[in-house]
Amino acid sequence: MSHHHILQRRIATPLGPLTAARSATGLSGLWFDGQKHHPGPLDAPEDDGSDAVLSATAAALTAYFSGRPFTLPPLDPAGTAFQREVWQALLDIAPGAPDTYGHLAERLGRAQAARALGAAVGRNPISILIPCHRVVGADGSLTGYAGGLERKKALLKLEANVEVMAA
Repeated sequence: MSHHHILQRRIATPLGPLTAARSATGLSGLWFDGQKHHPGPLDAPEDDGSDAVLSATAAALTAYFSGRPFTLPPLDPAGTAFQREVWQALLDIAPGAPDTYGHLAERLGRAQAARALGAAVGRNPISILIPCHRVVGADGSLTGYAGGLERKKALLKLEANVEVMAA
């Protein structure tokens, strides 16, 4: 499903640069270079630094990587109704408390759909801020992550430490 990205900005992070894109209503994409399901070059102008949604995204990422609370920018990921439902559910998974695909499927009343749910998690177009990295295998294993397992490990480790500090 194509989405109308109207503006983009590169944002540096400790895990490598991200490309942020916005639609008319909110953040529509946040991708690591070379990650799975990356849309490739975007047909959208570069932000000059003045866009409110992309600035809020950059600020949220800076706070996130510093272990500080942050406010999500308005989110507008393009997907099917099922994908959007799954991505919305990901927002309820607390940092430092990863959930399993099976439990997430149950929580959504779709216990039979763990595989479809896993595919939807993998297609999340907004890395980090919609925390698909917080979903793990039933045995706690770090199953696939579009941005790479090393990044998934780093994100979970960062969140575990943040939680400990906040406790």
